[in-house]
Amino acid sequence: MSSRGGELTSTALARIPVGVVVERHRAKSPWLDFLCRPVSVLAGVPAAAPWTVIGSEGDVTTFYAGEAVIELYRTETANYRDNLASGAPLLWVVMRPATGKVGFELLLVTADPAEGEALTGAGNDLVETVPMPVPIGEIVASFIAEHHVEHSFIKRQRDRSTPRSPARRAGGSEHEG
Repeated sequence: MSSRGGELTSTALARIPVGVVVERHRAKSPWLDFLCRPVSVLAGVPAAAPWTVIGSEGDVTTFYAGEAVIELYRTETANYRDNLASGAPLLWVVMRPATGKVGFELLLVTADPAEGEALTGAGNDLVETVPMPVPIGEIVASFIAEHHVEHSFIKRQRDRSTPRSPARRAGGSEHEG
């Protein structure tokens, strides 16, 4: 994403609208009342308001959390390819603690494993994986086929005429002290 005149613009070449389904259940903890976790992503967006109750059984309530957009970037095709090649491709759903009925707001969904992993590193955001639906996998595979460019690894050759350590440049031994 880039900022142009205060307005955010995306450099994504493809955008896949999805719906997110979340489960909330009573916690077995003195510090938390409820635990919340994404359980699936829907290909497409249903005509339901965010945080609509889909079902309830015992202590578990299932919600339609709302709409998100998976953005696909040309520079990340190798990551998408690795995700699909894993045999069980995943989507990463990111939710942030918030005030409200469920206690979370939906932030984003990504198909990029590197981005998903990076988002687990800081803050209080909830980052969970869910299985990637087949129709979304097909769109991602098509995007890879259209935009992936294989980059070969080029090993840099060391310049042998330049000494590797300051001690050698000074003409002394590395072990002098």
